[in-house]
Amino acid sequence: MNAQAHREAACPFHAEGDHRKSAAAAAGGGTVKPDIRTETFEQSRAILRHDAARQAGFMAEQVNRIGSATRQPILYLEGEAHRVQRGATARFFTPRIVTTRYRDLMIRLSDGLIGRFRQQKRARLDDLSLELAVAVAGDIVGLTSSDPDGLAKRLDVFFTGNFDPPRGRLKAFAKFLRSQYQVLSFYYRDVAPAIRARRKQRQDDVISHLIDQGYNGREILTECLVYGAAGMATTREFIVMAAWHMLEREELRAAFLQADEAGKIALLEELLRLEPVVGYIYRRMQADVPGGDGSQPVRAGEAVAIDVRAANTDGAAFGACPREVMPGRKVSAKYGNAGLSFGDGEHRCPGAQVALHETFLFLERLMQVPGLKLERAPDLGWNRLVTGYELRNAVIVCD
Repeated sequence: MNAQAHREAACPFHAEGDHRKSAAAAAGGGTVKPDIRTETFEQSRAILRHDAARQAGFMAEQVNRIGSATRQPILYLEGEAHRVQRGATARFFTPRIVTTRYRDLMIRLSDGLIGRFRQQKRARLDDLSLELAVAVAGDIVGLTSSDPDGLAKRLDVFFTGNFDPPRGRLKAFAKFLRSQYQVLSFYYRDVAPAIRARRKQRQDDVISHLIDQGYNGREILTECLVYGAAGMATTREFIVMAAWHMLEREELRAAFLQADEAGKIALLEELLRLEPVVGYIYRRMQADVPGGDGSQPVRAGEAVAIDVRAANTDGAAFGACPREVMPGRKVSAKYGNAGLSFGDGEHRCPGAQVALHETFLFLERLMQVPGLKLERAPDLGWNRLVTGYELRNAVIVCD
């Protein structure tokens, strides 16, 4: 068997190639200037799991420099404080709660969105995914006491746009005023009504938990923004990305529809491995980390960019054709089907199962719509704050 035949045998759909749609956008990087960029899966995971690693992305260092009399959101907590808060909120993300309470919600929302699309025959996929992601995240957090359409728009402005500092004092001041208005609008229209409702009657959600912990309004607002970014912005993009792959490759769509639930989720994990929504995770090391197996050492104080795409396409971890989508790819449990797409270590995304089930249940219904076609492929952009891709203006149609 020649080399070409070997490649085609290993990669059943295509000869070895690169299926990544977001690779070009990912070259944009983030808001942190790193001293070192990881290259392998093992090095990346070792940094994320290291006791001396501290959060450096998502403006963590700017927030810590400013300081605050209020409690830090869970995203910025480290060590024992983070473990305590993470343990206290873990019940909102257990596999059992995902497959019982949240599953029913996801099915109801997905059925409603797909039904509306079939009536109208045309829709923007990124609008549908935004509506779904905001509704699910809002239920988990407790943002259910305001207009859901308005909530989606108000949350969207925090995670979409240009995050570079403006040039000139006038532009900087104008941006400051605009951001303050957006924060206040979100607080008084969405967060404050939710707090009032839960002070009267607690519910099984994050805001009720924070009230019981003695958090004030400002602290709850900050947590809502953090959970909004994690639960809304990232899931929204992945739903569109996964659909884009399936609608452009009929064999992927067929493989997804023919699989059982576990197989569908495994294929979504394979797509997420290839197209991680968060492309770079930043850590600043508080101690020296020796090199090994070809990786360079890291000195205390240096910022490390964990290159999630590089880690997730490391052939040593993921085998043949690591830059291709391969349904049924066999991956060792120690690496995980999605690689580092949900992070690793103490800050690993707690909502991984929520995102995967939400995407699975929605796309399972969407991909069965008669005559479904991608009329317009999405515009691909890059968000430097999240270090992730943005997909907009994806138009789908049906019979």
